[in-house]
Formats: sequence, C-alpha cells, structure tokens
Amino acid sequence: GPGFGMPGFGGPSRGGPGIHPVQIDSTLLQPVHVEIDPQIQQVKNQEKEQIKTLNNQFASFIDKVRFLEQQNKVLSTKWELLQQQGPSAPRKNLDVIFENYIQNLRRQLESVLSQRGQLESELQNMQQYVEDYKTKYEEEINRRTTAENEFVVLKKDVDCAYMTKVELEAKVGALTDQINFLRCIYEE
Repeated sequence: GPGFGMPGFGGPSRGGPGIHPVQIDSTLLQPVHVEIDPQIQQVKNQEKEQIKTLNNQFASFIDKVRFLEQQNKVLSTKWELLQQQGPSAPRKNLDVIFENYIQNLRRQLESVLSQRGQLESELQNMQQYVEDYKTKYEEEINRRTTAENEFVVLKKDVDCAYMTKVELEAKVGALTDQINFLRCIYEE
C-alpha cells in the first residue's frame, strides 16, 4: 500500500528502531598520563650539584698539590744553595727551620693526596649513581611509550568494533523493515 518506503529512498521507515545516534565516550579521547616520579628530576639535580661540588674540590686540591710541589722545589733549591755556602752557626738554625717546614709541607701534600683519592672514589660512586638513575629513567620512558602505543592500538580496535556494531545494527534495522514490508504485502 501507499506510505511504505525503504529507508534511504525518502520514505518513512516502519517497524524497526532505525539507526541510533552514535554515542562517544569522551574519556577515551583523553591522552594517557603515565606519570614519572617527580623526585627523579630533583634527585638528578642534587646529584649534578654534588658532582659539581666534588669536581670543584678536586680541582682545588689539584691546584694545592701543584702549589705545594712548586714550593717544595723552591725550598729544595734554597736548601741546596745554603748547603753550598758552607757550614755556619746561623745555617744550622736555618737547617732546622727548613727541615721542619719541608716536613710540614710533605704532611700537607700527603693529606691532599689522601683526600684526592677519597674524592675520586666519591666521584666514581656519584657517576655510577647518576648512570643508574639515567637507566631507570630511560626504562620508565620506554614503559610509558609502550603503554601509550598499546592504548592507541586498543582504541583503534574499540573504534573499529563499535563502527562494525553500528553498521550491523543498521543492516538489522533495514532487514527488519524489509521483512515487515514484505509481510504487509503478503497479508493483503
């Protein structure tokens, strides 16, 4: 009879629900925020500052060692000159003074060299510590990238499945309309 039309041909549809509006879950459109521990950056900054401080101390000790070595050479030269001048009473007093001074400089040099070894050890420990954190940071970045990639793939699959569902529902609606139409024709 009149008034029957197929969906998509300008006529009204009868019987089935037809195509429903598509609902989108807006939370799926938001990017995934995989947070990295904010303290890592703070620790890295502290480590950098500690390494700078250790490097500065190390450079200071090296300069001090060089200065003491130069003083030692100057005093050794003076000592040789005094020994070449021959024995005298004031010279014996100077011998004691210079000997004490040289021993004092040697003790300072040994102390500086000892501290240098400790600082080198601390520097190596800090560098290893920094490398460990760098490795952990890179692993965290890789995990985050993997999670984001997996999310994109899953979202694509969900979108595809949803679109397939919508298409199938539309086909079911069209077939239902066609069945109802044919029933009406056969019943007349």
